[in-house]
Amino acid sequence: MRLPGLLLGPALLVNLAIFIAPMANLAALSFHEARPSGGVGPGPTLATWASIAEDEYYVELVTGSIGVALGVTVLTLLAGYPLALFIHRAAPRWRNLLMVACISPLLVSAVVRTYGWMVILGDTGLVAAMLRFLGMAKPPRMVFNLTGVVIALVEILMPTMILCLLAGFGRLNASLEEAAASLGAPRWRVFTRVVLPLSLPGVLLGCLLAFVLTVSSFITPKLLGGGRVILLATEIYDQAIVTLNWPVAAALSVLSLAVFGLALLLYGRLLRVVEA
Repeated sequence: MRLPGLLLGPALLVNLAIFIAPMANLAALSFHEARPSGGVGPGPTLATWASIAEDEYYVELVTGSIGVALGVTVLTLLAGYPLALFIHRAAPRWRNLLMVACISPLLVSAVVRTYGWMVILGDTGLVAAMLRFLGMAKPPRMVFNLTGVVIALVEILMPTMILCLLAGFGRLNASLEEAAASLGAPRWRVFTRVVLPLSLPGVLLGCLLAFVLTVSSFITPKLLGGGRVILLATEIYDQAIVTLNWPVAAALSVLSLAVFGLALLLYGRLLRVVEA
């Protein structure tokens, strides 16, 4: 037992220093009260948490952020699943090339990709020009609102989703699909009864990462939302940097961690059910 403890000791110390201790300090800060001057009052007090619980704005902020994250997760899954399945079934000589093409956006910063979407979705951008060409006199506005943020987040998270799905497709066996087809099952039944169940671990992992990354996203909602799309991460930034209300920012950060924890618990339970 001494050797495993010595081997795990450095990793535990690093996690304690760079993760657990800052999170504990953040949680302790949420039990203080903010002063009008931007300072932090003495604690402990439940005033900050009481103000958040009683304010409908923060309740709608948390529920709205979770709703946006769920919507982005579903759209990312619907967009990424066919691509990942096509890559998995492609010929070996094309599979690596297609995989590199799908995950190559990860080599570009999210800031650059967000600015790119601002140009594409702008009032004089490519999408608006195509809609005008098709006869729409006044294309809908797709920047500085939730629509543009969702579109950009789906594209930004698709490489991550595809990688997770490809990992889940490792359980697929072509012989199982051929056996189901030989027994008279149509293609949709082969997909729902063979392909989809076997790929569910990858689906769950991709959905978990997409959900967590959406809830914690800051750059895309801040830039493409133009200050009109308020999510948890952007509100934490505004409370900490703009209004200098560090206790409220700390409390919202703790709520974000709680949402992540619940997502992990749900993922673990669903994974046990799927693999049972």
